[in-house]
Amino acid sequence: MPNAKNTQGNLFSLCGHPIFHSIRNLFVKTSQGLPINIKSTLITVAALLSSGCTQIGVQLANLPSHLDAHERHREIAYGKHPQQKLDIYVPSDKRDRPRPVLVFFYGGRWSDGSKAMYPFVAKPFVDQGYIVVIPDYRKYPEVIFPAFVEDGTLAVAWTLDNIASYFGDPNQLVIMGHSAGAHIGALLSADERYLAQHGHSTEQIKAFAGLSGPYDFIPEEEDLKNIFGPPERYPQMTITTFIEGHEPPMLLLWGAQDNLVGQRNISLLFEKIQQQGGQVETIIYPSMGHVEMVSNLIWFIPDKAPVTRDITDFFARQL
Repeated sequence: MPNAKNTQGNLFSLCGHPIFHSIRNLFVKTSQGLPINIKSTLITVAALLSSGCTQIGVQLANLPSHLDAHERHREIAYGKHPQQKLDIYVPSDKRDRPRPVLVFFYGGRWSDGSKAMYPFVAKPFVDQGYIVVIPDYRKYPEVIFPAFVEDGTLAVAWTLDNIASYFGDPNQLVIMGHSAGAHIGALLSADERYLAQHGHSTEQIKAFAGLSGPYDFIPEEEDLKNIFGPPERYPQMTITTFIEGHEPPMLLLWGAQDNLVGQRNISLLFEKIQQQGGQVETIIYPSMGHVEMVSNLIWFIPDKAPVTRDITDFFARQL
């Protein structure tokens, strides 16, 4: 998981975020061997991303979401805390039928990130007919586990209760997350106690897709020990602890070039779900790294793996 500083949801404090360092580096690599005019353009963009103004990278990645005809409902409160807000992305042709709903949790080591960074994640799924919900949540050091999972659960409960007002079908709700966000989504999907506190059930989650999720690990860095400790509490944040076989079907995606979250996370969760008779699939992309699993969804990034297609195919089979 990216070791980045807490941004408290402020777009202007996102300079240096790992996603856009990855984009910058990709521009440089892509420019090699291209005609000089195209190469110059890519190098210029890379220079902008290197200048400390990562806001430019955010705006560029999310440009199509501001130009298309889809609706965006911003800063909707699902709780009382300032971080307990969400954005909703709605297809322009929403009124012809109730739409399936995707809730996406972004990553950032449980301490970093903002929903303002991720319209680019919503767009390909809205284009496929989904209503996409992207919540913010409280982060370390303001809170420790399980506060961010409780926030994620509250956002899902709010969505189940209210998404029909935005032409969404609460009976077709799926969850997706990347990195720490995959951990949040997987845990509230597996541990029935979270949704039960809000009068809902994990049975209302039709499927879960996790990108590079840390599902079963022992904290070693001091900040992670602070977030999840003391050690006797570690089983409560480990997804495999709660697998009984009746969890929502899970798709576990991972990149073989990931140096932040090890393959053991998807392997241990896959094995536990299979042992319990649950539904699980895994896909490993040979050329993908940790950040690339989500930055691959940005419109101008060369497609290194069919992440969107694999997720939508999986969701379609469950819905």
